[in-house]
Amino acid sequence: MTRHIFRRIIQSIPTIFGVTILSYLIMTAAPGGPAALLTFGNIDDENNIQRQQIEERYGLNDPWIMQYVTWVAGNDWQVWKNRTIINEDGEEELVFRHTTQGVIRGDFGESFRQRRPALDIILERVPATLELGIASLLVALLVGIPIGIVAAIWHGGIFDNTSRILAVVGNAIPNFWFGLMLILFVGVFLDQPWARGNRCDLSANSRTGCGSVPIYQRMEYLLLPTFVLAYGGIANFSRFMRTSMLDTVSSDFIRTAYAKGLRNRTVWWRHAARNSLIPIATFLGPAIVGVIGGSAITEAIFTWPGLGRVFVESISSRDYPVVMASVLIASLLTVVGYIISDILYAVFDPRIRF
Repeated sequence: MTRHIFRRIIQSIPTIFGVTILSYLIMTAAPGGPAALLTFGNIDDENNIQRQQIEERYGLNDPWIMQYVTWVAGNDWQVWKNRTIINEDGEEELVFRHTTQGVIRGDFGESFRQRRPALDIILERVPATLELGIASLLVALLVGIPIGIVAAIWHGGIFDNTSRILAVVGNAIPNFWFGLMLILFVGVFLDQPWARGNRCDLSANSRTGCGSVPIYQRMEYLLLPTFVLAYGGIANFSRFMRTSMLDTVSSDFIRTAYAKGLRNRTVWWRHAARNSLIPIATFLGPAIVGVIGGSAITEAIFTWPGLGRVFVESISSRDYPVVMASVLIASLLTVVGYIISDILYAVFDPRIRF
């Protein structure tokens, strides 16, 4: 098993580099560019010199492959950091090259909008995303899997049919509409102020606003966004678990367990349920990664200061360093998620280890 995990990690390295090349190509193909953004799109003669200085400083006029290598590996090892340009007076002017260590050493650049390191902006949103993501994933697992098992045991009954209808409804309802309806019902009709508030109803600055408030004092703010995110997960987990459970209970080893005289509860929960969890592992790994990724729509509705919200805000403001950092981190987490799925296969079914 260890050898297989190590081989998967080695195989994921070309995938990560492929994602970085593709994402960097798409980013450079976007209209405008960092230089136009930093000069506010002005193209007169005075700002043209300023734009040339910015391009020289950040290496934006270098060949594309050199820009990519600098973004990945940095340019602090290069000897041609400083260059000269011709200013408006026709004289040479020295432009100091911006130094970066590259993303492989944790330097994702500085945010254009907030003038801070992009990695710091992402890391300060991680606690809020973990709170919401872990809570919604646990609720989806602890509720969805037992519902699927019971629905398969009572196949064709009232509980089975009701759970199937609710699963279809959960997949059909958009998160933004469901969240708005909950805010309208709980926050307006029931007049609960926490339903309309944000993560801790303090300042929007996540570095100082919520860090000093214990999580048990802001549990009420988790209720509605957790329920909105978990409802879709409950629907998916229950449907997959029900289908897998129905296939498992007709297997030979289940009939053997009944023939040995085991109780129904033991057969259902110890033998059938464990083997039915194998299909769940296929998307459980990416679901765990989704805990870090966050949900932009739900975070925007409930003013939750998470990663999904900052990612959408960065795209809207064309904050290239934050966008590229978010894409790369999401790619790494996706690869980790599928490796986790492989590990869960072996945990649920020991035969896979061989």
